[in-house]
Amino acid sequence: MLNKKLTIGLVFGGNSSEHEVSIKSAKTIYNALCHSSNRERFFVNPIYIDKYGFWEDSEYSKSILIKSKESTKTIKNHEESINNLTNFAKESNKVDIWFPALHGPNGEDGVIQGLFKLTGKPFVGSGTLGSSLGMDKIAMKSIFKSFNLPQAPYIYIHKENLYHKLVMESVFNKIENIINYPCFVKPANLGSSIGISKAYSKKELITGIEIAGKYDKRIIIEKNIEGRELECGVLGKSTMKSSVVGEVKFQTDWYTYESKYDENLSNTIIPADLNLNIVNKIQKLSIEACKAINAYGLARVDFFYVESTQKIYINEVNTLPGFTKTSMYPTLWEASGLKLEKLVASLIETAKE
Repeated sequence: MLNKKLTIGLVFGGNSSEHEVSIKSAKTIYNALCHSSNRERFFVNPIYIDKYGFWEDSEYSKSILIKSKESTKTIKNHEESINNLTNFAKESNKVDIWFPALHGPNGEDGVIQGLFKLTGKPFVGSGTLGSSLGMDKIAMKSIFKSFNLPQAPYIYIHKENLYHKLVMESVFNKIENIINYPCFVKPANLGSSIGISKAYSKKELITGIEIAGKYDKRIIIEKNIEGRELECGVLGKSTMKSSVVGEVKFQTDWYTYESKYDENLSNTIIPADLNLNIVNKIQKLSIEACKAINAYGLARVDFFYVESTQKIYINEVNTLPGFTKTSMYPTLWEASGLKLEKLVASLIETAKE
């Protein structure tokens, strides 16, 4: 019984604008779980959710990972489907531990975590509360404020406010008095810099709100912090530990979706060239930020650091960070002495707690 292989339900894809990123992350995790050091411990049962939200069977899902096969399902096929969760129910019986490799809405916002919880099987990463708070930038920043954690000034609006003159006049006044231009406009619930824009004027702010509003009804506007972008990984549940600190350098005006996933537009420095005092503060703040929103298992905490003032600002907590070839989370842990194949095994052990 002790030698029984654990069946890992690797769930990826999803009805999200981060669908392709999820597939890349899942490929990395799948290969790590199939590594020679893990082969006798785990059996991977991949489950692909296509762009329409349809759950595929294990065989078809594996073809997406191994052969880079594209989904052939259409909306019409889905409308004819009797039960979208038929394959989920069938595959669920085989799974011992769920490993979500999903990004964006329905994947890291607590929705699928609730579904996993209903199966009675453990899963990698935060629970429903930590996931939903980590995904919603407005809720997350409100929690940070209550815990007196350092962050950039921000305001939030509803996209319908764009058509209310008095409300928008108040928004413009707050930006001029508290935030200033340039500022960042973001959908409250999304990742990978999708739907985000940097506004240098009132006109660009309005355009930015319109863009963000296509992805979410709730929009956050943040002060632009001219500083270094730093990231730190967190691992564990009962005992949390933080990785070395890494720095992101990019050639674009800011850390866009393109620069995140194009090696020619960005590069990372791991470990970052920082004095030990700043490193210790960032590592400590990383764990504090996770505990504040009840995030555990794995997380990547992003920061801004202004060297001239030595001020540190928490940007956000990502409760399901990417596992692509260029992703910071696995790279940070490798630099901390934990290779990818050991990292995924550690995440599964944490899920069993």
